[in-house]
Amino acid sequence: MENDNFKKIKQVLSIILLVNLLVAALKIIIGSIIKSTSMTADGFHSLSDGASNIVGLIGIHFASQPEDEKHPYGHRKYETLAGLVISIMLFLAAARVIFNAIERFREPVLPEITLESLLLLVFTLIINIIVSVTEYKKGMELNSQILISDSMHTRSDIYISSGVLLTLIAVKAGLPPVIDPLVSLIVAGFIIHAGYEIFRENSDVLLDSVAINAAEISELVMAFPDVKGVHNIRSRGGINDLYIDLHIEVNPELDVKRTHQLAHDIEDAIREKYHRNSEVIIHIEPYKEDAGNGQK
Repeated sequence: MENDNFKKIKQVLSIILLVNLLVAALKIIIGSIIKSTSMTADGFHSLSDGASNIVGLIGIHFASQPEDEKHPYGHRKYETLAGLVISIMLFLAAARVIFNAIERFREPVLPEITLESLLLLVFTLIINIIVSVTEYKKGMELNSQILISDSMHTRSDIYISSGVLLTLIAVKAGLPPVIDPLVSLIVAGFIIHAGYEIFRENSDVLLDSVAINAAEISELVMAFPDVKGVHNIRSRGGINDLYIDLHIEVNPELDVKRTHQLAHDIEDAIREKYHRNSEVIIHIEPYKEDAGNGQK
């Protein structure tokens, strides 16, 4: 089932890669022809979308490798690492856009706007909307961190392309050409924001930040009548690579067979709520009436 998921993720990324390369080429070519820095910047952002798809494919290739002696927990974090690379690529793309915008502030150029260029931008905007929505839905369906991160990257294109479209219309209506590099800076801001969001989400996984609220897990576990207390709840990882461990207290008179079954029932309940492949470790302790909240 897991390998099937990886194959589906690769298929989605491959299709989106081809679409992004086509969209990027159209934007950069038309942007250069009409001398629009904002459209060209938007094109390079779309090109970075394609590059991020390639990084995602590489990350998924390594993440799909089975457990081995050196990696007993598997290779899932390669998917997270790929997300960090995507965020760095976005920061570099933003730097390029800012540099080009500064040059245009020094030497303004009036874009040569045509009806064809505006229609092309509307066309690519529609494609971006379809790609972003489809990729996000597939990411949720396949529990893929890389698809969700990549859809966030693509989603920023929607707002950026909308801004570029409004800018070209404004210049066509007679506003000064300085608005073009100004919008390029706004484009860079969107790119930086997208990069930061992806970086934050993926770095939290690599740094083992809390993945699930401890109170939420405690409420689920305490719903079992035989559980008298729960503490030392910890969680880490991402959607497809979730690890949870906790201590539960049970009546000391409870036999080993019943206690063993209880632990399995709790593990199954946690997996059912969060993810079927979650790794859950439960440490069992005897309950003491005078132990207060059960903290050892």
